Amino acid sequence: MQSDRLRRRSVGFIERDGVNWSCFLVTYRGNSGRWRGYFSFRPGDGDAEEDEIRTAEIFVEDSEDQIDRKARGLGRPLLSGLLSSALHTRGLTEGDPPQLRKWFRALLKKNSRRLAGEWEEDGSAASDRSLSELQSIYASYRLDQVAHLITLVRPEDFSEAVDRMLEGRSFDFGAKDQLQFAMMVVEFIEHRLPLPPFEVWVEDYLSDPEAYRLYTHTLHRSGRLP
Repeated sequence: MQSDRLRRRSVGFIERDGVNWSCFLVTYRGNSGRWRGYFSFRPGDGDAEEDEIRTAEIFVEDSEDQIDRKARGLGRPLLSGLLSSALHTRGLTEGDPPQLRKWFRALLKKNSRRLAGEWEEDGSAASDRSLSELQSIYASYRLDQVAHLITLVRPEDFSEAVDRMLEGRSFDFGAKDQLQFAMMVVEFIEHRLPLPPFEVWVEDYLSDPEAYRLYTHTLHRSGRLP
């Protein structure tokens, strides 16, 4: 089916294992003329297509309104059950590429926040920041550029690239040297990005700190790419 034929509307939020999921009803008119529908779920920190999961098509009606009424009549426990079922199904079918890319994005986000703290939320004037604070924000900025690039690469292409960076060794999530391998990949990418040196970056940052604040906020908190 064509994506432009899909109609999406929010039907609420579900919390599962500490993660808030947005729930959407997706409908479209089938080739037979009847309307079909299913639910899709996206985690609060999801910012890419592979973060979203869906149910099978569970509605087939003569009108879209009929699907909408039935969907909104379902209780939260049933929607939560559908989310659990969709997660289970994805676990059975999902390969390593999406998992690998998502793991790297989460690692980079965590380290970026550790380096710079909550600088985009603290309200301090850019001109009042110390040299060490600016250096931490710059280090965070460099990691953010790596995370942004990884998000733009297809999961299967990223997985293949990681194997090449590790000289043919597959990334093992259970390995003790997992973090060492991860940093090898991050450094490989970072050193090949055309990033400005600190002196150039800080001049640009001080000239328009709001642009950097919005970029960081969007990348880490809004659930979408800048």
